[in-house]
Amino acid sequence: MQTKGIVIAGLAGGSGKSVVSVGLTAALARQGKRVVPFKKGPDYIDAGWLKLAAGTSCYNLDPYLMDEEVIRRSFLVHSQGADRVIVEGNRGLYDGVNAEGGYSTAELALSLNMPVLLVVNCTKTTRTVAAMVLGCQKLDERVDIRGVVLNQIGTERHRAIVTEAVEKYTGLPVVGAVPRMKRDIFPMRHLGVTPHQEYEGSAAAMDFLAATMTEHLDLERIEAIMAPIGRPLSLGQEILRQDPSRLRIGILMDAAFQFYYSENLEALERLGAELVMINALTASVLPPLDGLYIGGGFPETSAGELAANKEFRQSIKQAAESGLPIYAECGGLIYLGESIVLEGQEYPLAGVFPIRFGMSKKPQAHGYSVFEVEGENSFYAQGIEIKGHEFRYSTILEWRGQPEQLALKMTRGQGFMSGRDGLTMNNVLALYTHVHADGTPEWAEGFMARCRRQKEARGRVR
Repeated sequence: MQTKGIVIAGLAGGSGKSVVSVGLTAALARQGKRVVPFKKGPDYIDAGWLKLAAGTSCYNLDPYLMDEEVIRRSFLVHSQGADRVIVEGNRGLYDGVNAEGGYSTAELALSLNMPVLLVVNCTKTTRTVAAMVLGCQKLDERVDIRGVVLNQIGTERHRAIVTEAVEKYTGLPVVGAVPRMKRDIFPMRHLGVTPHQEYEGSAAAMDFLAATMTEHLDLERIEAIMAPIGRPLSLGQEILRQDPSRLRIGILMDAAFQFYYSENLEALERLGAELVMINALTASVLPPLDGLYIGGGFPETSAGELAANKEFRQSIKQAAESGLPIYAECGGLIYLGESIVLEGQEYPLAGVFPIRFGMSKKPQAHGYSVFEVEGENSFYAQGIEIKGHEFRYSTILEWRGQPEQLALKMTRGQGFMSGRDGLTMNNVLALYTHVHADGTPEWAEGFMARCRRQKEARGRVR
């Protein structure tokens, strides 16, 4: 079967593109096809649902964090061996960082030379849907929109009128009409959906979505409008290189910590990591490791369980004090703090840094960020500039550290405090900023180099 793919876009956030993307991925996978999903932008939660639907890794394509050649290489390499490729966009098709649509889903589709399937929320509208679709066609005629999925359809008459209008005025086929659902498939929290790792009904939701899309989408027509994806030729050979010398790298992976780009974990493996998955809620102590990577997530929703696992928290602190290389992002930074206060109750954490955290009802940082490496740290060379992104509701209630412990200067974004980020201690670097390994190769290289040097130093001591 030839590898074919499509970009799924909406007119705005909340249009239903995630429901369609995840449901279509699940439906095709249950037909026995190997589906490789991608998510546009700095997103962990939608990517997690796509991974669950496909039963294979989901990859992120971010035009801000990655240059165009890196995006194309990642797309081509990771698409190899797939039957079908689904790329879920973000926000509206043409929404970007400026009036020209910079870093938009449309721009990504053009970079990948992929057609677009447009999802439209049809709530309280009929013929106007055709005008909106026509506007998307005309705004940039280079964008290859090949089909439309109607979402939030109320009745059969509603479906018929909108379908006729879209096909008459735009010439595009309507390849599906998803009815208005009586319940939210993805429970909402913060600015998006709940991670599937925290949602007890995720398996049932996947069954429902696969069945719903099979019933209400014309899967054959959607596959027919997908475009073939070429082979990468010489691209990606460096990506696939493996380092034969292995290091044991721990990854906290559980309901509290789930925000990891597939590319980040694969980058560590290419450089010689044997990944050891650890559940911070249930593990008694850290196993023997050469390094530890603690990603983001929502530790606040599991604060009680994290606090109750006192022996594991103590083993984290002891490892940090003994010089184990530890890289922690966002939720990982919070976990390395002293405690978190939630609704008047204080929960003890690992205690590596003297910080008391709280939670706000409003985002404290949200969007792309840039930092310059100014201070000494174990992972990044001084003087380089790194792009990343932030998303947090946590607040710093108290920090009893010193300014020189913050190694990174924010030139865009909030960071930890006073325009700085990156708390340091021994071989620990903890920061609010998330990075993407494809856009920041220095991250995996620096992390693994420090782990290797530390292992060699321990060997000499012994």
